Amino acid sequence: MLFQLLQSASATAAADTLDLQKATEEFVEKIATTPADQLLSEFGDKAIAFGLKVLAALAIYIIGAWIIKKIKKMVHNIFVRRKTEHSIASFVESLVSIALTVFLVIFTISALGVNTTSLAALLAAGGMAIGMALSGTVQNFAGGIMLLVFKPFKAGDFIEAQGYSGTVSEVSIVSTKLTTTDNRIIVIPNGSLSNGTINNYSQNRFRRLEWLVDVEYGASSEKMKEVLMSIIRDEKRILRAPEVPADPMVALNALRDSSVQYVMRAWVRSEDYWSVLYDVNEVIYNRVPENGIGFPFPQLDVHIGKAE
Repeated sequence: MLFQLLQSASATAAADTLDLQKATEEFVEKIATTPADQLLSEFGDKAIAFGLKVLAALAIYIIGAWIIKKIKKMVHNIFVRRKTEHSIASFVESLVSIALTVFLVIFTISALGVNTTSLAALLAAGGMAIGMALSGTVQNFAGGIMLLVFKPFKAGDFIEAQGYSGTVSEVSIVSTKLTTTDNRIIVIPNGSLSNGTINNYSQNRFRRLEWLVDVEYGASSEKMKEVLMSIIRDEKRILRAPEVPADPMVALNALRDSSVQYVMRAWVRSEDYWSVLYDVNEVIYNRVPENGIGFPFPQLDVHIGKAE
């Protein structure tokens, strides 16, 4: 397709060159055979006609530039009213301005009487070539627009995507920067980011914590649940209904091979998630043995019988 466009543009340009050469030969022949007074009269008429075309082209360009300026201002005001992300607003404004300016230049040249067919063909072929060469970049542009319009995350959110997790430090039109918990900078192209799964940990105000606690067989389930519930009661950062969807809970979760497993669930504010998780882990480790309940270890009972 691209080769055909280039071939067509080359053929058109060659035809225009031949037409120009033929017109030049006819003009030289006409000068040699036409009287001077007639040449001056025809030259004056053509100069006036060309001057009028130049004036018309200038008027078209000035009016067109004024219209483009008004359109840019209108688009800018629309983005301001809708509080659109600055990156996408700037990109769309530049794109509209460039596209309208290219059309204005072609229209102005056409008003001078110049054949713009070959120019349009060359622009189309060049545009397609650039688009194919920058296909990945164009995909990232499109992905950036999708992210900035739908906003699945914003700067400052902690997200997990494309196998990486971290705090979003910057969202541009082509890529997104993450700062990981160990202070590394990860740059993810917006094309792959917009087409993948994004886990946003910061979008909601509250998160639910869950602890799975295994203890040895033989411990009283009522006592164990009371110990775990006392740990929840002592932790002031754990929230209760109706501020969150549910109150904290403790339940016997599973009877495993070497242990009895209990589950603890509680809601906290998103910013308290990790600190509460680790602090309660430490309290569980210390308080459960203090109440005479041991943690299990893998064990296997072997029974040896006498063969008859």
